[in-house]
Amino acid sequence: YWEDTDAGGIVFYANYLKYFERARTEWLRARGVEQRQLQQDLGCIFVVSDVQLKYLRSARLDDQLLVTAHLSELGRSSFTIQQEARLATPQTPDAAPIVLCTGSVRIGWINGQTSKPARIPPDLQKALQG
Repeated sequence: YWEDTDAGGIVFYANYLKYFERARTEWLRARGVEQRQLQQDLGCIFVVSDVQLKYLRSARLDDQLLVTAHLSELGRSSFTIQQEARLATPQTPDAAPIVLCTGSVRIGWINGQTSKPARIPPDLQKALQG
């Protein structure tokens, strides 16, 4: 989209964080995890505690992207998601996907009132594991 690009039509680097956030939200929804419901029922929320990104190639205006998310580590009060943004359509039918950006995002589970780490409930851990 125009709003995502700079004057040269290249996607602004910080927008990958937004794309990754949306993909993580959809990843959670696909596992039956609704964040607002967790906050209401358990009083806890997910927070990003660490992000590492590697930019490999530029996305440009009108590129269609596919953003992935998969669990790579699950602890008692946090988990790590590995993510990729790639071009949705290969340039040729037999071409490998073109990866634009990779990332590792650590998510903490905290008490929404005290902001202190909390133990992820077993049912939620099971949902995260898919």
